Amino acid sequence: MLSPSWKRDIASGLIVLVPLLVTAYVVAFIYQAIANFPLLETTLEGLPVVVRVFITLLLFGLLVLAVGYLMRTTVGDILEEALDGIMNRLPGLRVVYNASKMAVETAVSGPDELQTPVKLETWNGMRMTAFKTGKSTDDGRDVLFLPTAPNITTGFVVEVDPDAYREIDETVEDSLTRILSAGFGENDDRGIDIDVSQESLLADDGSEDGEQ
Repeated sequence: MLSPSWKRDIASGLIVLVPLLVTAYVVAFIYQAIANFPLLETTLEGLPVVVRVFITLLLFGLLVLAVGYLMRTTVGDILEEALDGIMNRLPGLRVVYNASKMAVETAVSGPDELQTPVKLETWNGMRMTAFKTGKSTDDGRDVLFLPTAPNITTGFVVEVDPDAYREIDETVEDSLTRILSAGFGENDDRGIDIDVSQESLLADDGSEDGEQ
């Protein structure tokens, strides 16, 4: 049976390697899908490898620009909404889809465009993670986005007084990771390790008996 330290080492290794492998697989898959297109494959046949790679990447870039232009139209909004609806109905895959979408949006937007995470007390002392949108109402309330877990593409837009929430010393990526992972993405350095082994319990019982 693996010790806790080995489990942590394996988990840390997977956290580093799996995203790299997935990225490499996706890039290779996209390249092969474009390069093996029948008409393109016939056209590129006999050309040097460097030229084929350049043309394939150029066509992929043009495809990205075309899809991006389509997404900025009314038809694109309808297609994106329909695609999000379909993917969010698929158990398991919706988490991968939303995570990938979030990662791309974060990478493309850049950290300067991301808003500050805050803690908002909703009711009975319960706090929830929200994000500042940079907008405010006419009566001076700040507009916050309160995402749901694990689907962060949906949530609530709330208007609250500036003193009803507080900014937290946490990056947007860490906050989104916690929400996306349904609370299981907390950092390892948070919290206190508690020894609940049988030996520790017996030792505590013995110490309590001695004090009595």
